[in-house]
Amino acid sequence: MFESVSVLLAEHDDLQTQLSDPAVHADAARAKKINRRYAELSRIVAAHSAWQQAVDDLEAARELAKEDEAFADEVPALEQGLDESQEKLRRLLIPRDPDDGRDVIMEIKGGEGGAESALFAADLLRMYLHYAEGMGWKSEMIQSDDSDLGGYKNVQVAIKSNATDPSQGVWAHLKYEGGVHRVQRVPATESQGRIHTSTTGVLVFPEVDEPEEVDINQNDLKIDVYRSSGPGGQSVNTTDSAVRITHLPTGIVVAMQNEKSQLQNREAGMRVLRARILARQQEEQAAIASDARKSQIRGMDRSERIRTYNFPENRIADHRTGYKAYNLDAVMDGALQPVVESCIQADEEARLAEIGDTAS
Repeated sequence: MFESVSVLLAEHDDLQTQLSDPAVHADAARAKKINRRYAELSRIVAAHSAWQQAVDDLEAARELAKEDEAFADEVPALEQGLDESQEKLRRLLIPRDPDDGRDVIMEIKGGEGGAESALFAADLLRMYLHYAEGMGWKSEMIQSDDSDLGGYKNVQVAIKSNATDPSQGVWAHLKYEGGVHRVQRVPATESQGRIHTSTTGVLVFPEVDEPEEVDINQNDLKIDVYRSSGPGGQSVNTTDSAVRITHLPTGIVVAMQNEKSQLQNREAGMRVLRARILARQQEEQAAIASDARKSQIRGMDRSERIRTYNFPENRIADHRTGYKAYNLDAVMDGALQPVVESCIQADEEARLAEIGDTAS
């Protein structure tokens, strides 16, 4: 695997040269893309330098030990250090998801469980917003469809980061959240104190950096306007400000009504539509390439769950990684990172296994 490092080091040098050119920064999209890649390669360059230094130190200690036995005592620790630096470099050389540095649009939808499912959707949204705040990310509510008891039938939020290092990107962490989340607790609507099981669905889409990334022919769009429903300001319920956009080639439908003007709702809808089309294109490409990435869009039944939130036992369990902890109260307050890390590590192990199978 280390044979590829020389090519990456050369690419890093080339990117460094490009970033010193003022013309590059005149194109914000290009500069952002180059900065992301440069930050990613900088970690590899640093890890390779540390590994090379560990190799040199161990060789020097072994050579000196032939003349002075005192140096032999240093060899075991240097060998351990070499193993650690080699493993770190090996993991950094795992082919990274090219979307890791992207921001995301997250959609949380009620599933089985009616009112309780909608209430848990609100709890999940709160968890993700607290997690994003702890990570230093910014959140923006795009669209919400409130339920009668204060939950959400459907809610969409954009989460953004200023990080240049893709490994610290929003998609790099939240892409694993897509799927069905199961909750076990006594609902607020339950008068007998019985524990119910409900499900809530989460969809996560990498957000399009520039509109030009996804080519949408305006002739392929069917746009309907209608009167907004639900609570709101003076414009809501009095004007046809709500917008429904249908992308005819894919059948993807996006509806927006949170903003007061039709234009604002249309812009928000196009933003979500581009993200969904990008995700659809990537899924199709992955299928053609026989990639392991699977669609996050699944049914909302209990059998296709990725995680269980058991409130009576204060337990959270991720069914893909085997992660289990009894600090659900802290997780719901945003302490989600250990759960996310278990997904990242499992993904890395799977990618390493694929590289090993290919090499053999």
